[in-house]
Amino acid sequence: MGSAGRAAVFDVDGTLVDTNHLHVVAWWEAFRQAGHDVPMHAVHRAVGLPSTDLVAHLLGEDRDTDQDADISAGHKALYGQYFDRLPALPGARDLLRRLHRDGWTVVLATSAGGAELGALRRAIDADEAISATASADDVDEGKPAPEPVEHALELAGVPAQRAVFVGDTVWDMRAGSSAGVRCLGVLCGGIPRADLEESGADAVYADPAHLLSALDDGLMA
Repeated sequence: MGSAGRAAVFDVDGTLVDTNHLHVVAWWEAFRQAGHDVPMHAVHRAVGLPSTDLVAHLLGEDRDTDQDADISAGHKALYGQYFDRLPALPGARDLLRRLHRDGWTVVLATSAGGAELGALRRAIDADEAISATASADDVDEGKPAPEPVEHALELAGVPAQRAVFVGDTVWDMRAGSSAGVRCLGVLCGGIPRADLEESGADAVYADPAHLLSALDDGLMA
């Protein structure tokens, strides 16, 4: 897959930055404070959905929706305590820099915005390699709808067949597949390989470092 006019779209949480379990603890505590006992394993599998969708997914459609905003605000405040020490995943910075050097247009597709996005970008430490960021604020529907990936492709100015999307959740794989791009899954977000493949992953790697090591002979070669 030669790089002329190619885009590499990346999810951020759990894909480039090791934040999924921090999100799990923050959501678990936010639910607990609102009087809901939600198991952490269930929260983990919902991470990657936009906040309102995550709450709906875990509490159901017949919940008291008046609580949604408070639960989301609770998660945001709890998770914000980690902003100064978010850990990048192995190889994240080097992978983005290498793709940029090879002529790929690198775009982030994330539900994060504002201070959270700033903290994630500081953790990745590859700003010079990132051409654009497609935020959940820019689209009507978040993942697993294809809109975030389609918006990222618009920002890159590249058609779906000349792009790959890298993510760590089933929501990422469904969004990328619906948008018609090749999907690469990573296991560093904690979701099993079989789940990623069933949701549309064309290939699965351990983490960004593994993908970087396979660039010359994998789907991105």
